[in-house]
Amino acid sequence: QVQIVESGGGLVQAGGSLNLSCTASELRFDRHSMGWFRQAPGKDREGVASFSRYGAITIYADSVKGRFTISRDNAKNTLSLQMNSLKPEDTAMYYCGAIRPGIAGRETLAPANVFNWGQGTQVTISS
Repeated sequence: QVQIVESGGGLVQAGGSLNLSCTASELRFDRHSMGWFRQAPGKDREGVASFSRYGAITIYADSVKGRFTISRDNAKNTLSLQMNSLKPEDTAMYYCGAIRPGIAGRETLAPANVFNWGQGTQVTISS
């Protein structure tokens, strides 16, 4: 059973930064498109950013474009999400997910296309 583990969440003030990371012991991130997703209380899970295995293309949700940066370290088999200029509306549980093969473009931000999820890490932004 592949286990994806996220870390780096926490409580920060608006305008601050956080860096999230995820890794997995039995899943090669460079062989899969990977993404970060989030779910706020009472809301559906949504895609935040993805990193495609096909040409290392990155896709961002409009709400985070210019503030968040997704990256992958093949040597460490980690996926990171650098989050800057955080806003209270960024408060959510953040999940790392492995995306099904063959999915590309903005479809990589669709939670329905994820076949393996981490347990999540909580991000809380105070105003």
